[in-house]
Amino acid sequence: MLRYIVWRTAAMIPTLLLISALVFSIIELPPGDYFESYVAELRAMGEAADMAEIEALRERYGFDQPAPIRYFHWLGGMLTGDFGYSFEYRLPVSDVVGDRLWLTMLVSFVTIMVTWVIAFPIGIYSATHQYSWGDYGLTFVGLIGIAIPNFMLALILMYFANIWFGTSIGHLMDQEYLGQSMSWAKAKSILEHLWIPVLIIGTAGTAGMIRRLRANLLDELQKQYVVTARAKGLPPFRALVKYPLRMSLNFFISDIGSILPAIISGAEITAIVLSLETTGPMLIKALQSQDMYLAGSFLMFLAFLTVIGVLVSDIALAILDPRIRLQGGSTK
Repeated sequence: MLRYIVWRTAAMIPTLLLISALVFSIIELPPGDYFESYVAELRAMGEAADMAEIEALRERYGFDQPAPIRYFHWLGGMLTGDFGYSFEYRLPVSDVVGDRLWLTMLVSFVTIMVTWVIAFPIGIYSATHQYSWGDYGLTFVGLIGIAIPNFMLALILMYFANIWFGTSIGHLMDQEYLGQSMSWAKAKSILEHLWIPVLIIGTAGTAGMIRRLRANLLDELQKQYVVTARAKGLPPFRALVKYPLRMSLNFFISDIGSILPAIISGAEITAIVLSLETTGPMLIKALQSQDMYLAGSFLMFLAFLTVIGVLVSDIALAILDPRIRLQGGSTK
């Protein structure tokens, strides 16, 4: 196990280097750069751009140098904790992400917890009461949850909240707290608004997890070792939890690789619809405006979390399921 962990950790270095090169190349693919987009935006609004200032900024941040030199400068800065400067926000990248990162983590973490708390009991019930009225009803609700896109559900809730209650359900806090430092009143406002994005974002995830848990658990319940455990008089609940449920959680463990970056990125389209102060809309805006350092650093952080998540899931799967081995060789 230790040898496997050391090997996988060492393999992360070339993997992340390759990802960084791909990220930089993709961001560089569109013609021009942020400064050209900024000048074009000013001209479209009928304003004059100070070209001397633009050229000074281009030279200051190395945009007058070849792309390979800028790539190594960006990569070296990230290794020393300098993630660059956001031209869109006129601030260092670490300052731009700031509160948005913590708000995104809060929304995503609560959504994941709610998803698990709801999906696990329902999935177990559906599998152990197959083809019952409860199973049919929960299956129908789950299929509806999967079929409705999150952004459409957000639009529907916004419409009915405005029609029925005359209120807007956008943002993660009241307007008066936007841009203010954290306080008890602001934290209370965030908690009051939190349930709406959690409900919307978690709908599809909860429905999907219920379906997968039900399918995996049904497959395990038909296997011979469950029949043998029941024949030996093992209590039904213990016979369910000790082996079938444990074996059916493999998909849950393997999802760690995607859950970690999802905690940071969040549901981008839903966040835009609800005007949430999270990192998803910020990333999309940075990509659109070619804010290279902000977009590139953010994507690299997501890649790092993905690589870590995959490593953690592989190790956890080997611990959870004795049928999975981390070393090669044949078995007898």
